[in-house]
Amino acid sequence: MKAKLQKVLILCSGNSARSQMAEGFLRQMAGEQFEAMSAGMTPAPEINPLAVQVMQEAGIDLSGQKPKDLSLYLGKTFLHYLIIVCSKANDTCPRIWPGLIIQENRLYWPVDDPAEATGTKEEQLDAFRKARDEIREKLESWLASLG
Repeated sequence: MKAKLQKVLILCSGNSARSQMAEGFLRQMAGEQFEAMSAGMTPAPEINPLAVQVMQEAGIDLSGQKPKDLSLYLGKTFLHYLIIVCSKANDTCPRIWPGLIIQENRLYWPVDDPAEATGTKEEQLDAFRKARDEIREKLESWLASLG
């Protein structure tokens, strides 16, 4: 009998870049162990094309993903982990998550919003790459800590 996957919800404000990147990485790194999901407090209309581009560079295709609203999961899905990747979402997300298996599994990993970067397209891409790499490093470290 196959073991049930532990559910992980990754949350940010718009679900258009950081949480989508983290979801993609978690699926790639540990999809056999975790069911990765992502959502936003106020979801954007679409995933940021620069997030799609930099994840493609890392071998992960986000082009079929869509931003999702937190309401799809809040109080409806039992979670093993809630990972919040932005300060705006951390400030507005409920402190007590109905259905979170253990409250200590509410993790806060702030990553600067690459969508706020200005300058040339290459400078903006650099901000997305920096966020992507930071998210990958945080996930690698977290997965290693779980044993």
